[in-house]
Amino acid sequence: MEKSVHIIALLAAVLFSAVGVVYTNHMERVLFIELQALQNQRDILSQDWGRLQLEQSTWATHARIEGIARQRLKMSQPNFNEVVVIRP
Repeated sequence: MEKSVHIIALLAAVLFSAVGVVYTNHMERVLFIELQALQNQRDILSQDWGRLQLEQSTWATHARIEGIARQRLKMSQPNFNEVVVIRP
């Protein structure tokens, strides 16, 4: 009688262990797929960030700012005799 209890306990332990291994393998696959999706999203966001930095540097060039100042704001560079230097 005592041997059969031990055998049943060992059988239950092996069964639970097998279920645990299957569950662990499944979760590993699920998490790996999620990791790949997140890495793909990171790569896309990194490319977008690079494009945005390039666009920002293009919009902020001195020639573009000066052109907008001349056209929209009707600004111009002062003549030499119009410049006043203030010294402390």
